[in-house]
Amino acid sequence: MIFKQLFEPDSCTYTYLLGCEETGESVLIDPVIDTVERDLDIIKSLGLKPSFTLETHVHADHLTGARKMKALASSQIVVPKMDQLNCADLGVEEGTIFQVGNLQLHPLFTPGHTSTHHAYLIKSNTQTLLFSGDALLIEACGRTDFQSGDPSALYNSIHKKFFTLEDETLVYPGHDYEGRQITTIGQEKQRNPRLGNNKSEQEFIQIMNNLNLPYPKKIDFAVPGNTQCGQCPDNVPKEYRGPCDIQSVPAVEQIDSKQGDQG
Repeated sequence: MIFKQLFEPDSCTYTYLLGCEETGESVLIDPVIDTVERDLDIIKSLGLKPSFTLETHVHADHLTGARKMKALASSQIVVPKMDQLNCADLGVEEGTIFQVGNLQLHPLFTPGHTSTHHAYLIKSNTQTLLFSGDALLIEACGRTDFQSGDPSALYNSIHKKFFTLEDETLVYPGHDYEGRQITTIGQEKQRNPRLGNNKSEQEFIQIMNNLNLPYPKKIDFAVPGNTQCGQCPDNVPKEYRGPCDIQSVPAVEQIDSKQGDQG
C-alpha cells in the first residue's frame, strides 16, 4: 500500500492518499478544494491513478475538493450512502467493503459529530489503520454543537466502534491544530481529556456541552457547498474564492498518459 498524509493549513485538515501498488488505483480521503492541484501532482509523482475521493462527512470548516478533482481528473466521488447526495457517484455503508484496487476499506458508521459520519478502517500486512474523520482526534474529538451533532451518539460511537479495536491500532484524524500527526487507540483510551480513563457518558456530555467554541468561520458556505460535493456557493467570500476556479492542469494530462501505460 502507498500511503501519504497531506495537510491543509487554513482548516488544519488532513487528507489521506491511499494507493494500490498492484493496480495503481488510489483514493483521497477528505480532499480539500484548496489543495487539489497539489494532491494531483503527488498522485502523478507516485505513478497512481486519481480513482476516487472519499468523504467521512459533510464538512463545516472547508469545501471538499471532490467536485474539483472529478472535473480535473475524472475521479469518482464517494460519500456515505445515507447522505443521499445526488452529486456523488458511489455511496458507502457499514458492512460493505469499499475496494480500491486490492485495498479494502471498511466503513464504520460513527454518528455524533454529524448524524451520518463514517470512519474507515484498513488492515495492512503489519498494522491496522483507522481514519477517524472528525469523530476522534488526537487527545480531543469532533464538536457536537452544530450540524446534527449529538454528544451521546459520539460517546457511543467512539466506545463501541473505536475503543473496541486493538490498542495498537494507528489513528489518523481528520484534523489536528497543534502539529501532531498520529495517535493510537491505546493512547486515546488513556490520555484523551474528554474520553480517557473510563469517563462516563454523562461526564463526556457535560464536557461537550460546555466547550463554548467559536462559530466556524466557513460553515455558512461550506455546508451547503459540500452537500453539492464541493460546489462553491455564491456566498463564498472573496478571500476564499480562488480555489473555486477550475482550470486545466498540465499534470492531469501526464496522469492520463501514465494510466494508458498501465493499461
